[in-house]
Amino acid sequence: MKFFSMWFYQQTPELQEKVRGLVKNGQLELINAGWSMHDEACPIFDDMINNMKIGHDFILKEFDFKPTIGWQIDPFGHSNANVRISAEMGFDAWFYARLDNSDKGKRTDERTLEFVHIPNKESLGSETRIFEHVLWNHYEAPNGFNFDMIDGDVGFIIDPANEDYNAPTRAVELMKELDDRIQHYVTDDILVLFGTDFKYENAYWNY
Repeated sequence: MKFFSMWFYQQTPELQEKVRGLVKNGQLELINAGWSMHDEACPIFDDMINNMKIGHDFILKEFDFKPTIGWQIDPFGHSNANVRISAEMGFDAWFYARLDNSDKGKRTDERTLEFVHIPNKESLGSETRIFEHVLWNHYEAPNGFNFDMIDGDVGFIIDPANEDYNAPTRAVELMKELDDRIQHYVTDDILVLFGTDFKYENAYWNY
């Protein structure tokens, strides 16, 4: 939220009001909303709480909104304390990318990439819980669909009059990739990300 808030306060009142309207209408969803993405494995618990509070105070003040979905795609490790604090803050779900390769392999085979985490069950009981979803391919786009100037993957050419028209073929290729993924999740709805670090350097190219 740090960089979003900096950008927001540099805009005209008219544009700020448009952004508020997008949030209110559900066209722009604010997730996680900590002041920064804290590394779960390092800070003590009050650092986690304060970091989240500063970001959430900004969101509540400007948008009258409280995030309930968490997003931890790049911290190097996920602590039980962070899960507990997040659940007690009112988060319903966390989506994250990094976990031990052997654990991810086991979860992939057993279709447990989605699960309900009950932290500190021995002391807290089972009321404190949160849904967790492990991302399929870190936070990368599907293989062959990184539409960025530094990757060169072929985009969708949707005009049949174009000699490079390829939309039907590319659609089949994408569906094959997603059909493989969905075999490893319990639900029929999967999250598909596009981009990763240092992507979208040329907005016009991606558009």
